[in-house]
Order: sequence, then C-alpha cells, then structure tokens
Amino acid sequence: MSAIASRPAATLARAAAAFALSLGFWVAFARPYENLLALAAERVLRATESPSVTRLEAREGEILVDRADFPPAAPRPGLPAADLHFNFVLLVALFALDRHPLRPERVAALLAAAVLLFLVHVAALVVQVRSVYAASLGEWSSARYGSFWRQLWTGAFHFYQIAGRFAAPFAIWWPFRTARDEDGSPVRARTRRRAAG
Repeated sequence: MSAIASRPAATLARAAAAFALSLGFWVAFARPYENLLALAAERVLRATESPSVTRLEAREGEILVDRADFPPAAPRPGLPAADLHFNFVLLVALFALDRHPLRPERVAALLAAAVLLFLVHVAALVVQVRSVYAASLGEWSSARYGSFWRQLWTGAFHFYQIAGRFAAPFAIWWPFRTARDEDGSPVRARTRRRAAG
C-alpha cells in the first residue's frame, strides 16, 4: 500500500483515538466543567437582570435553574447539561485530523479553540435559561414575556439544539486547521523552508 493510500486510514485512526480519549476526558471532567459553566452563565444572566435573581447550580448531569422570586414550593427546572457541551469531543476529533496533532502549536490551537467553545457553551446555557423563563413556566412566563421574546428565546435555543451544537465545533476548528498544498504538506511550513533556503 502506498503512503498516499495509507494516509486516509492513518487520519481516521488518529481521529478515532482522539474521539475515544476525549470522550473519556469529557466523562471524567464533566462535573467540574458543568460547575464552571453554571457559574459563568449565572454571572451573565445576573448582569442583565434588574434585580439580579437567577441562580444556577450544576447537579448530577443537569443545571438547576432557581430565582429569588420563585415561590418556595415551586419546582426548579432542570436542564440537561450534557446536551450543551458534548460537542467538545467532536472538536478534539477534528483537531486530530491534522498529521501532527501533538505538536506544540497544534495543542495551543486546540486550547484556544476549546476556550472559544466554552464561550459558546456559556451563551447556549444563557439562551436556554431565557427560553425556559419565556415559555416554560406557564402564567409566570406569560406575565413577563411577550410573544416576540418568547419566539426569540425559544427559537434561538432550538437552533442551538438542532444545528448549532454540531456546527459550532466545525466553525471554531475551520480557521485553526492546517492549510495544505496538493502534495499534503503544510502551506506555512513549506513557505518558511523556501524563505530559509
């Protein structure tokens, strides 16, 4: 088998290994990540409220939504946390498509991309909480949100659920990918070698 013919198999093997490793990492660190995610989204929500009443708590795979103005006996909505952030595994698998994913500059690019994905997760959680406020709390929602805001928040959250959570890793990875010439070598690396020669 030629080297060119073997490249797709090697690339798929790297992606599969990265998927498995990142899946294990994601499962192991989901709980502390969800705590951080809940804290960050809570701060965003409270910064946009007057008065600041929202409290978010990560607990057993979900984000519990509470407000200081909820009746004490009212149930607190629980949002599935994994639905928000499982796409981290996809992001890592995309970076593993590179021929040398463990080079320091590629690891640094992955870390930068992971930070961007964290910001997407925070925004998605904020939108989901707003969609719960706008449309899922019966008379409480109707009294506080008009038709426009109900449609805006629920539409934004459904967009993330259906398309955004899958598209976000690709959109973040794309500018970080290593551009390659027709022979498969990195464009930037070849440019530096020519300049040095």
